Amino acid sequence: MIRILSVENMRNSDAATIAAGTPGRELMFRAGRAIFDSVNWKPPVAILCGSGNNAGDGYVIAKLLHDAEIACVLILLSEKFSEDGAYYYSLCKEAGIPSLTWDASLDLSEYGTIVDCLFGTGFRGEVRGSAREAIDAVNRSGACVIAVDINSGLNGDSGMAETCVHSDLTVSVGSFQPGHFLNMAKDVMKAKINCDIGIEPVDRTYALIESSDLAELFQPRKNHSNKGTYGYSALIGGSKRYSGAIRLAGMANAAMRAGAGVVKLAVPDVIFSTVAPAVLESTLFPLSDDGNEIVFSEKEIAELVSNVKTVAFGMGIGTGEGAGQTLEYLLEHYAGRLIVDADGLNLLSRMDLRPDSDAAYQGILPADRAFHRRNPEQSHCRGGSIREGKQGHPAAERSRHRHHGRGNHIPHGYRVCGHGDRGQRRRTERHPGSHPGLRGRSPPRHRGRRMDQRQSRRGRTKEIREHQYGGWRHSRFHSGSGPECI
Repeated sequence: MIRILSVENMRNSDAATIAAGTPGRELMFRAGRAIFDSVNWKPPVAILCGSGNNAGDGYVIAKLLHDAEIACVLILLSEKFSEDGAYYYSLCKEAGIPSLTWDASLDLSEYGTIVDCLFGTGFRGEVRGSAREAIDAVNRSGACVIAVDINSGLNGDSGMAETCVHSDLTVSVGSFQPGHFLNMAKDVMKAKINCDIGIEPVDRTYALIESSDLAELFQPRKNHSNKGTYGYSALIGGSKRYSGAIRLAGMANAAMRAGAGVVKLAVPDVIFSTVAPAVLESTLFPLSDDGNEIVFSEKEIAELVSNVKTVAFGMGIGTGEGAGQTLEYLLEHYAGRLIVDADGLNLLSRMDLRPDSDAAYQGILPADRAFHRRNPEQSHCRGGSIREGKQGHPAAERSRHRHHGRGNHIPHGYRVCGHGDRGQRRRTERHPGSHPGLRGRSPPRHRGRRMDQRQSRRGRTKEIREHQYGGWRHSRFHSGSGPECI
């Protein structure tokens, strides 16, 4: 798994590392050195610098390029510097590295490589003025573009921007942020790597699941076996108005690819003939309906789930009475794993579940699986308003979890998974399509082994291979094996 930190967590972790005794100047040098070592440089190199610590990384890179006899020039938006940045800028001036102030008449197409050090991951809002001119010029240049930490103009948490740098390679420093993967990130980054500079997180992190993390779950099948050996799953969803979601769920064959032997596709009879042509391997199970949505039938649902280990409920099912009664029945009586998604979450939000007394509620959100951060968009799933959700401060939430031992809400993008009335606890799991690959890690008290693993990897540069753009490899620039700007 790849560690992901929010912008706030990264900022706090950086400050904690400095407070623990590592000077900010040292961290800035580590960052610049790691970026320098990660690229096969094509001279001449232009380094565009803003006024913060991101620019400081650029001054370190410029000094290292100069020492390696690679032609470079600094282009400054303004002569404003952070304390540590000013130190490294003075070293550049002492070394005689040329420095220019940004002017719209500058032609960046004459450079082989452009390094973007304008804004870091903490940037918010819209890019204006000379910064916007510079970003537009970078994107028109045709040069190989290296973005330091994150593409200038891109939001580090959301991956959104009105305008931002388009990079051939983005080198994040310390840890990736969500904005390196979400929304516009893939559109503006051809490849990305992370350089670990020895900053350990002080708050809960996220993780990006890689294929290698799941490999052990897909064991070779025995020759002497059949489809029944590997269990039954059921997908319950669809309505006359919304038949596409359940069709896509069936066509994806995700459950069978994940190892299920048989998948039952349960849909209202009114869309049975619509869904049937799209079914590849699933078994169709028609449900009673009112001409649009399902009508609850205990006999039908009991028959459907009688031999099923996992049920996914909610894709396009609507929010009518029949769907609500079906979900209530599953929560009360189904003994396997229940995944509630889409319309199912809307139905769940309407149920009057009491966190201190309702057995179904206790099952959905167990005491040993607390979530530390409240998301306002999902406040309605715990009986509160969106306004109430926005009032919850993360620090207060963490304190409450420490004292009470569990959360009482469903985070955005999560699905409810559960085991029914056999005394087994339900748990929440990430829906893979709602928030690409990210999921909350366990609270820090459960992470000792993971922390040891991370410490053993310190100093190693972590790379994400983007196959559609070819493989980027970490190396010193002169070894001939790193990413080359051609």
